[in-house]
Amino acid sequence: MATVYSVQKTKWDQNSPKEFIKPNEHAGRVRVSYALYEASAEQSDIEMFNLPNGARILSGELVHDALGASTTLSVGYAAHTKADGTAQALDVDEFKAAAASTSIGTVDIAATSALGKNSVVDADDTGMPITVSLAGANGTGTVELTMYWVLD
Repeated sequence: MATVYSVQKTKWDQNSPKEFIKPNEHAGRVRVSYALYEASAEQSDIEMFNLPNGARILSGELVHDALGASTTLSVGYAAHTKADGTAQALDVDEFKAAAASTSIGTVDIAATSALGKNSVVDADDTGMPITVSLAGANGTGTVELTMYWVLD
């Protein structure tokens, strides 16, 4: 069987001279962003926190109360400006598609590559505003969001 190497392993010790490996790919520090919101009989796009440009998204979780009949939650980002100055439209379900929030729950977000796992934030110096969208019906209760990421 042949031995093959990842892009990062090739940079590390297969190329001559060795190449730089970004800290968000090797030996970076894992960071956490956390936010809490108390919904009060509303449907809304809740901006929870901003992730900085260049951050590699590792994983996260959404924790919520039973918010009420017919309510749903999704996780995405608000409209923002990319690092190159172009506009990025909002995407309310980039990290988690809308799902029922009628009973108390904890769900993984950014859990697959299709849902942003290991993606790298492309934003100007204000960062990417991460959102939770409460829709379907007016909801009341606690919404908590945690995301783990690496930058340096």
